[in-house]
Amino acid sequence: MNAKVTSEILEGLMRALTLIASGDRALIEITLRSVAVSGLATVLAACWSIPLGVLLGLGEFRGRLAVRGVFNALLGVPTVTLGLVLYLLLSRSGPLGFLHLLYTPWAIVIGQAILITPLIVSFVASAVEAADPEIRCLALTLGASEAQANLTVLRESIGGVLLAVTASFNRAIAELGVALMLGGNIRGATRLLTTAIALETTRAEIALSIALAAVLLALVAAVSLSMNLIQRRMSK
Repeated sequence: MNAKVTSEILEGLMRALTLIASGDRALIEITLRSVAVSGLATVLAACWSIPLGVLLGLGEFRGRLAVRGVFNALLGVPTVTLGLVLYLLLSRSGPLGFLHLLYTPWAIVIGQAILITPLIVSFVASAVEAADPEIRCLALTLGASEAQANLTVLRESIGGVLLAVTASFNRAIAELGVALMLGGNIRGATRLLTTAIALETTRAEIALSIALAAVLLALVAAVSLSMNLIQRRMSK
């Protein structure tokens, strides 16, 4: 590796530690905003995606496999494409322009929630499908309703559900296209870790970019580790 590149990486890591240790106000603000926006987007997406995933995983209706295929295909949608579509919808001349959401945190929340919906639906559907089918049959035999039987299967598949939520949050907080196109990277309003990294890189502030990237990676690792610990405790 080039000595200059190595030096910049080390400088960036040292700067990250310095910023964190000093409680840099701008870094804390950007980090908290990133967590809040992506966390809210994940919660919103989970509210409609988990029931839909259970329906696709356990339901029996015409076209179920086709719908599953659509959601699986949507996993690969480029974030800039989704960002462009939502930008056109939310822009002042668009059909939803009257809501005045463009270049606000709420626009990013909506965009990220839509982006991660296929991920949660596909993961949850696969998780409930992998559960022992006898569990649902037993619940129905004991007098449970269809909804109660599905909830029983969902509880047995909680590990897969948590994995879906974790992966979705990590995807949301690490994406750039939607956040940049819908939020505009406005300082003190919509600037997130990913958009700040892109901005500082274009300014040739490589050390600061590496520092922000280190914070982002540490945040993703901390969330993943926490969810793994929760899964282990729940499985005991």
